[in-house]
Amino acid sequence: MKTVLALILAIVGVVSGDLKDLGYPNYNCPGVMGPSATVPTNAHSVRPADIKVIGALGDSLTAGNGAAATNLDGMRYEYRGLAFPIGGDKNLDTHVTLANVLLKYNSKLFGQSHGIGTQTMWSQAQLNAAVSGSTSSNLASQALDLVHKIQTHPQIDIQNDWKLIHIFIGGNDVCAACYSHTETPQIWQDNIKKAIQILHDNLPRTIVSLTGLFDMVILRTIDAANDLCKVIHGIECKCDSEGYPNFDIEAVSRAFQAKQMELQTSGIYDDRTDFTLIVQPFLFNTTQPPKTADGQIDLTFFAPDCFHFSQYGHALVAKGLWNNMVQPVGAKTMAMNYSDPTTALLCPSASCPFIRTTKNSASCAHYLTPGM
Repeated sequence: MKTVLALILAIVGVVSGDLKDLGYPNYNCPGVMGPSATVPTNAHSVRPADIKVIGALGDSLTAGNGAAATNLDGMRYEYRGLAFPIGGDKNLDTHVTLANVLLKYNSKLFGQSHGIGTQTMWSQAQLNAAVSGSTSSNLASQALDLVHKIQTHPQIDIQNDWKLIHIFIGGNDVCAACYSHTETPQIWQDNIKKAIQILHDNLPRTIVSLTGLFDMVILRTIDAANDLCKVIHGIECKCDSEGYPNFDIEAVSRAFQAKQMELQTSGIYDDRTDFTLIVQPFLFNTTQPPKTADGQIDLTFFAPDCFHFSQYGHALVAKGLWNNMVQPVGAKTMAMNYSDPTTALLCPSASCPFIRTTKNSASCAHYLTPGM
């Protein structure tokens, strides 16, 4: 494997020029993005600006591996400051992340990551506890790490501050499902449940946002159009390789997605008024890679390995995540057109200006509270 990677590195070399990025200047949502008049006590009455603490669990996609890399060697660096759910580098005008959207309306947000570094480097990672290479079996240990950091940090009022914890996991699980008996949809769901239960048992005033797994058939679409990407995918995702031609990667992805939705519809995390779980499904039906105007795959969306997101890709994915968060359950976008960078960054609804949950989506009137 090292020999193959060395060969690829020699072929690819360094990409010259500035890396593409995407910001959203002049984002403005009059009257709906301010905080609540008083700090809410119910998870279904939380406005985006009420969030004081942001954290994240996941794998290399949340760690930001290769986001600003110019060659395959750069894939080993974790550009956490650019990561779509929690990166705090630049600002919303120049780079879209969920954290940068929240920072525009709450400059005191705490936990966003910066620069390059691993989860053990506090000044870079902050509350981004994602660990590169992780599968769902590693998620509980990440949750314990995150809980410890939140419980012990003097800047966090654990009882009163509202926390938003983002989880994105599953790519590595699917990439091992063709040969591992421990990477089944049910075991995957059980592992996620263990992690969420740790958050539930230790963090009051918390919303957990679970980004839906993307349909990994997209890898095979890229493989068919780019031989180099095909070689790299075969190394990074064994179940996408030629050695497993009969592995139905789309069916397995769908089975994993169904297990995510079960966690939401079960309502098991709505036993307290100050805690809830919501699935953001914007990647569920995104089966085609971004295309350029001439119909070619737009590799600027990806890092040099054709798998992880570039900083431009992170910005586009962050748009999808944010838009899902302000869309009601049952009306959330389930497929993003990443070929179109002009997709609008949505504002919360004036009639229900909260982070949308199962309960305020069913009936917002019960949860309405005045804004500031």
